[in-house]
Amino acid sequence: MIVFGYNDLIMKKVQITVSLDESDKRVDLFASNRSGLTRSQVQRCITKGLLTVNKKTVKANYKIKPGDIVDITVPDKHQTLVPEDLSLHILYCDDAVMVVNKPPGMVVYPSPGHEAGTLMNAIAHATRKTASVGAPLRPGVVHRLDKDTSGVMVVALDDKAYYDLVIQFRERAVQREYKALIFGRIKGDKGTISLPIGRAPSDRKKMSARVKKGRDALTNWKVIERFSEATLIAVRLGTGRTHQIRVHFASLGYPVLGDQTYGKKRALEIKKKKILFPRQMLHAEILGFSHPMSGEYMEFRATIPSDMKNCLEDLRSSR
Repeated sequence: MIVFGYNDLIMKKVQITVSLDESDKRVDLFASNRSGLTRSQVQRCITKGLLTVNKKTVKANYKIKPGDIVDITVPDKHQTLVPEDLSLHILYCDDAVMVVNKPPGMVVYPSPGHEAGTLMNAIAHATRKTASVGAPLRPGVVHRLDKDTSGVMVVALDDKAYYDLVIQFRERAVQREYKALIFGRIKGDKGTISLPIGRAPSDRKKMSARVKKGRDALTNWKVIERFSEATLIAVRLGTGRTHQIRVHFASLGYPVLGDQTYGKKRALEIKKKKILFPRQMLHAEILGFSHPMSGEYMEFRATIPSDMKNCLEDLRSSR
């Protein structure tokens, strides 16, 4: 079963006014009947704050009243992925998979505010072939990197490859190593962070390790290089939760430098020299998986991009 998600689609708004003969129904049932969405899809809209009644968020069991105005932000199912001739650093490609080195600043797939210029637009142009499974604007995407995170990503070009890679990621059979430049001098030379991660109660767009109920998350790290006010670390993921590395290290007081969401340490002043971090200093350096068709283990590496290299050189020269 493919779970239909909303974050990757272009959205449109639907407004429904409750009539006299429709009152006293649960809002999730009412919205499902009137919008064409399933009840579970409506409930996800409610959880994400995409459904309001009289411009206020409500729970799924809210009983509607005559005159209530229900606004639902729903995905436009008629969107298609438009191929675009964009620069693309391909590390490997065959009929089943493509492995790329995503540059910082590039969004993985179209979404509100980023309808074009994404990695998937570039892949659609480069291959003229994508898997038929996955959401309409992200066919074959089995994992993603944040816009300002650079590094290795794999995309399935074949349906069988997609399902095989989904299983590998779900069963934690994929090897992923990142380089991260974090604020402060972390204690110890290596360690493991095991803190559950869930939606932040105060801001549903953010994740948090300070939640009552969250999904288990495991992050292994070791120190590569120390500076006076920063540490370069290698990070191996045991799980792949949203914003996992950024949330875990921010929760310990060592946020990723340049991260504008968690920690907001965008600059350091060392010996009267100001070092700016233009984006979050996080790079997916290594990705290893078994080829979906042959079963052969394959591992790919992407070198640290120039903006992160420059920041490292500035830190070294300030020692």
